[in-house]
Amino acid sequence: MIAETPKPPYYAVIFTTQRTTIDEGYTEMAQQMLELAKQQPGFLGEESAREELGITISYWDSQEAIKNWKQNAKHLQAQKLGKEKWYKKYKLRVALVERDAEF
Repeated sequence: MIAETPKPPYYAVIFTTQRTTIDEGYTEMAQQMLELAKQQPGFLGEESAREELGITISYWDSQEAIKNWKQNAKHLQAQKLGKEKWYKKYKLRVALVERDAEF
């Protein structure tokens, strides 16, 4: 699904990953994190795709909202497990969306 976002400006957090072969608990944690993110002030939506490379983009109304999400205790636990078990490599990017268009 394509996220329904407001008129810019807003922020995109782009999380690109390469997975390990360990799946134990990954799907459940990913779903929990999405549900938790939806409850956070400033969360606008999310898009995700996974094949060899995983890309999840979450949209936020401010840098403060992103910072608060990054520091959420349950999210910190998921980050730790991701580094220990689920990801070979990841890259996180934060971008200001200045323009968008849709069809």
